[in-house]
Amino acid sequence: MLERFRAFWTKVFAPIANLLLRLGVSPDAVTLVGTIGVCAGALVFFPRGQLFVGVLVIAAFVFGDLIDGHMARTSGRVSKFGAFWDSTLDRIGDGAIFIGLALYFAWEEPSRIYLVLSLVCLLMGGVTSYARSRGETLGFSVKVGIAERADRLVAILAMTGLSDLLDLPVLLYVALWALAVASTVTVAQRVWAVRKQAMAETATTI
Repeated sequence: MLERFRAFWTKVFAPIANLLLRLGVSPDAVTLVGTIGVCAGALVFFPRGQLFVGVLVIAAFVFGDLIDGHMARTSGRVSKFGAFWDSTLDRIGDGAIFIGLALYFAWEEPSRIYLVLSLVCLLMGGVTSYARSRGETLGFSVKVGIAERADRLVAILAMTGLSDLLDLPVLLYVALWALAVASTVTVAQRVWAVRKQAMAETATTI
């Protein structure tokens, strides 16, 4: 759903991407810096209860995901390693966000249930991405599900920031419940999609 906004934001940040290319900065370096920034925002600020500040830091670096892609396409440096690098670091950044929230519920605002939910979101978010990657490697179409990565990322960041800014922790609680369910459903949808295609493929070869 939120992928439709990618073209708009890419145009907004195109001048920055072009400047970095002129300075000799590589797209892979931008990807790395962006991931480090996301991890720092999540693992430094979230466990200390500074949720809104953490979200601002993370949001600032998340746009690196748009900048590096534009840089790679503009410079003609699109490569298989670049795609692998970007996808791998995305998983690290996404994981850091939920680890930061788990530490927040372990230290700053103790709650076993929301600590567990944070870990469930961490696990199922990773499996969601893996299921698509593995399925596509096997030649199946797996772009299905109610919770794409962009949707999950925006939802958790928006609700985390607003819960702190408005002093309404229920917003974060609702977001974690919703994402835990949505991510689990998405994994099931992708498994089912691959199963149907695999069975149809098997049937045609008999």
